[in-house]
Amino acid sequence: MEYWLVTTGPDNQPGINGGLIKRQGDPPVDMAAVNAYVCTVDVPNIDVYIKKADSAGVPVAVPKMAIPGVGWLCYYKDTEGNIFGMMQSDPSAK
Repeated sequence: MEYWLVTTGPDNQPGINGGLIKRQGDPPVDMAAVNAYVCTVDVPNIDVYIKKADSAGVPVAVPKMAIPGVGWLCYYKDTEGNIFGMMQSDPSAK
């Protein structure tokens, strides 16, 4: 089985390591409710990563929005139609 390890940071720092395998079933149907977890990654500058995703033709699921007092969040779709998030910490977000 193809399996990829995911390391979220050094062993002496908080994080959740894990792994990925290829999808075993049908991809999600467009506009259906999310029926699994949504992987969200911390990015240092959400606008830079939005620009990278847009220039690569990655489909937007939910555009950038403020989470007041927390930061900025957006959702995109990966090559299999799974939704993933990007978030930038910014306590001044409103």
